[in-house]
Amino acid sequence: MGENRRVAVKTDLDPAIADRLKRTSDGLVAAIVREHGSGDVLMLAWMDDEALHRTLTTGRATYWSRSREEYWVKGATSGHFQYVRSVALDCDGDALLVTVDQVGAACHTGAHTCFFDELPVTSPAGGADR
Repeated sequence: MGENRRVAVKTDLDPAIADRLKRTSDGLVAAIVREHGSGDVLMLAWMDDEALHRTLTTGRATYWSRSREEYWVKGATSGHFQYVRSVALDCDGDALLVTVDQVGAACHTGAHTCFFDELPVTSPAGGADR
C-alpha cells in the first residue's frame, strides 16, 4: 500500500538514450533544474522516458507528477514556463541536469527557487577556510 507503481508508457525516446537511464523502481529519473543565466538550482522534479522525450523534442520542460500521476508541462497552469536550453545525463545515468530559461517563479510557493530554506551547518574543526 502507498507504493508508487507505474504502468509503462509507450515512448519514442531514442533507445540509445533510454538504455543509459537508471530508473527508480517506479520508472523515474531525478531531474535537477537550473537556470541558464544565473546558474541557480531551481527545483527537483521527476521524469520517465516519455517526459524526457517530450522535453527533448518540444523544448518545454515536461515532468511526471508523482502526486497527480500525470505529465505536466512546467508553466501550463501557472504561466511560469521553463524553456529548455540543454539536458545532460550524469555519469551514473540516474539523474538529469536540465538547464532552462525560467519565466516567473520556479517553485509552487511563488519563490524563484525551491531551495530557499537553508539549514544550519556546523563547520568541521579547522574552520571553513578550506
